[in-house]
Amino acid sequence: QVQLVESGGGLVQAGGSLRLSCAASGRSPGRTFSTYVMGWFRQAPGKEREFVAAISWSGGSIAYEESVKGRFTISRDNAKNTVYLQMNSLKPEDTAVYYCAADLTRGQPGRREPLYDYWGQGTQVTVSS
Repeated sequence: QVQLVESGGGLVQAGGSLRLSCAASGRSPGRTFSTYVMGWFRQAPGKEREFVAAISWSGGSIAYEESVKGRFTISRDNAKNTVYLQMNSLKPEDTAVYYCAADLTRGQPGRREPLYDYWGQGTQVTVSS
């Protein structure tokens, strides 16, 4: 079993920044955090959960949702079993619960929820105008 715990959410004014962290613990047989693809998703009130960003095990392959390109940066520290989402130039439309997720099977970052095996509980990000 793999457990994911997000942190770093909060209330910020438009134009501000936040850094989310997702710490992984536990493990799947034969696999460690350094082999997982990690992703960030978000769900705004009244909307479906959507893809935000994902990163391959090495960090060499990264994908972003179009609306966050140039503002958000995903990164990982395999020594700390942690993935990060640096969010700059935040907008009110970025308000959502942000979830991290782990894909233990594939090597390349995916955008679809069914690709991911484990999910965190989420952290609230609220951007005021």
